Amino acid sequence: MVMIWKTNIFLVITYIVVIGSVEFLYLSSVLYKFNQGGYLPLAFAGLLMAVMFVWNDVYRRKYYYELDHKLSPEKVKEITNDTNFHRLPGLAMFYSELVQGIPPIFKHYAENVPALHSVLVFVSIKSLPISKVPQEERFLFRRIEPKNLFVFRCVARYGYTDVRNDSNEHEPFETMLVDKLKEFVENEFWLFHIKTNSNKDHNSERLERLDIVGDDDEGDQHEKLDREIEAIDKAWRAGVVHLMGENEVVACKGSGIGKRVLIDYAYNFLKKNLRQTDKLFDVPHKRMLKVGMTYEL
Repeated sequence: MVMIWKTNIFLVITYIVVIGSVEFLYLSSVLYKFNQGGYLPLAFAGLLMAVMFVWNDVYRRKYYYELDHKLSPEKVKEITNDTNFHRLPGLAMFYSELVQGIPPIFKHYAENVPALHSVLVFVSIKSLPISKVPQEERFLFRRIEPKNLFVFRCVARYGYTDVRNDSNEHEPFETMLVDKLKEFVENEFWLFHIKTNSNKDHNSERLERLDIVGDDDEGDQHEKLDREIEAIDKAWRAGVVHLMGENEVVACKGSGIGKRVLIDYAYNFLKKNLRQTDKLFDVPHKRMLKVGMTYEL
């Protein structure tokens, strides 16, 4: 309330006191008639808290595992530049929980299937603590260098009242993403072009290290942009493939009984009843590929 909604601290304190007083009355009444059935609300509350604790604890462990084992841009470049690695026509969306960095499951995929589509977008779906996110602010993109890889990071942001199913959107999810990707490439190009021209005289040596040709005329710059947009359109027309990471988590060897019960049984039981991303975004099954990998936490 203070950090996100910018609410006055005195209103926050008043809210806590009022709600806390009501909750204290409910708790005292339950404890007063504990033997006459008051234990049932406490049991339900305890069960819900246990579910939230199990999910949050293991989810954080899994996220930090991916964060610790994420791939660097240099490693991605090494993988894609391998002579045994092939680029196929088309656009692939690789769904990941990581907002920054490349998940370790990508390396697992590349080692077993040494082929990748001409344009790759790592998509992370994130919920924000606001009611709605405007369509024009939904997608945030970053490029993974070098440019000729055509590998991008994308964070799709949703509010808690936003509808995420394609059938309820004005445009399909993948159509909006590709349109915003082309818009990002165009904006990135012009911003970089303006910065290059303004710093050309002072940073010529630095520009040469970045492989930027300082004497390119404006027509050549337009041509480069058109070629990049055309490459994305060509990949889009060739077809879109959705790559879903199926991360199985198990307790590492030597773990105690408590940790094994928490991860191997409690969390995996909850995960089986979770609504999957492909169903949430109505991803066509004919264009979906699930990649499995086991994390030892």
